[in-house]
Amino acid sequence: MTASIGGVFPVLPTIFTAAGDIDEGGMASVIDYALDRGVDGVVFPGLASEYDMLTLEEREAMIGFVGSRVAGRAHFVVGASGIGLDESTRLATAGARAGAVAAMVMTPKSVGADATALGAFYTTLGTRADLPLMLQNAPVPMGLALSSAQLREVVQATDAIRWVKEENMPCGQRISALLEHRPASLRGVFGGAGGRYITDELARGAIGTMPAAETPEIHVALMNAHLAGDSEKVRDLYEAVLPILMMQAVFRWRLTKEVLRRRGLIANAYTRSPGPELDSGDHDELTRILARLERAA
Repeated sequence: MTASIGGVFPVLPTIFTAAGDIDEGGMASVIDYALDRGVDGVVFPGLASEYDMLTLEEREAMIGFVGSRVAGRAHFVVGASGIGLDESTRLATAGARAGAVAAMVMTPKSVGADATALGAFYTTLGTRADLPLMLQNAPVPMGLALSSAQLREVVQATDAIRWVKEENMPCGQRISALLEHRPASLRGVFGGAGGRYITDELARGAIGTMPAAETPEIHVALMNAHLAGDSEKVRDLYEAVLPILMMQAVFRWRLTKEVLRRRGLIANAYTRSPGPELDSGDHDELTRILARLERAA
């Protein structure tokens, strides 16, 4: 039976040692922190996990680790994006063994944007992995950035896709367009893009959000306020977290890990992925942002 999922599902970062090896102790701390803050589930590995910097064997091993650490305390969605059907099958199957309730898979470039071909890909993957699927519609260069019409065609072409994660701008408009003529098998749409457009996404019918993992308590409080119909609190929390979301959009993994490091959850903020580093001015700005966020929370 397909699980009913929705709410806050942070994408877990992959924590490394200063030497660049995977730090399982740090991973465990981040998982426990998110679950203790009341998230509805976690996702691993995704774009925010530096998944493309991990070997296939590392991804498989850490999928098992995450599943064993979550151990039924929340839902686990496995990221099974790969270069083709065989690799995605291997990852999704590892997720099924680890207790995942769904596999999130980007539209593979090797298949292209043809709706019939993509439908066949997801149908075969769902059968092989024995998991319901979430289509991640990611922007280029990582994904295919399907239009709303293309996305609807793909979902209608297969019963394997139960959810969509929409990450192309304008996210809210795309969610409305997909839900306006909702395919029968589609159970819901999640927002992504770091949670930067969460208020618009929820207002347009998104059932959840998949942000990065540095502020799970704020996202949980915001989601609870949304479900309670408290639009003013939703707006207040969003405005409070917006500065760190904007900073995270620039520094990505490094920002997420620096916040987790400052909270004492991990030893260092090492990333394998290239990108801009925080300088002294950025660290000062982050200190100010976190101080204000603590008061808001």
